[in-house]
Amino acid sequence: MTAPEPIAEDLVLLFTALAATTQAQVTTEIAEAGFGDLRPSDGYLVQHLQHGAQTIGELATKLGITAQGVSKAVIEMERKGYLTRTPSSGDQRKRLVELTERGWDAIYASRTARAHVNRELRASLGSGARAFLDQVYNLAETTGAFAALTERRLRP
Repeated sequence: MTAPEPIAEDLVLLFTALAATTQAQVTTEIAEAGFGDLRPSDGYLVQHLQHGAQTIGELATKLGITAQGVSKAVIEMERKGYLTRTPSSGDQRKRLVELTERGWDAIYASRTARAHVNRELRASLGSGARAFLDQVYNLAETTGAFAALTERRLRP
């Protein structure tokens, strides 16, 4: 058996911890902006609605979960005022899920919070920020993480 990496050199643990703490900061700022009932996992659903309405089945396929799981999340977010469901013009049995004005406001609050946390992180890196960001981007490219992000294939 091999000895574990020292924690200070374990990139997986460091990135996991950094992701968790920065997500907590973003979540706090989103709550302070009036969206305290949102969970980080709600973003996985919302990301697929920014370019237009989707059916439950389409969302389930994109998220890699059951239609029942998506329905439950949609009903909860609809109850909170972030989403709405309307009958599809092509098939009255299908419902189209789309963002409400409150849903869009939450997206903008999330973007603002992430921008603030990003500014803080870059400031803490000082003059090495650009080089560090380039290295992290290279890792994201090499591992396929960047493609998964930009192609909206990240799943809860």
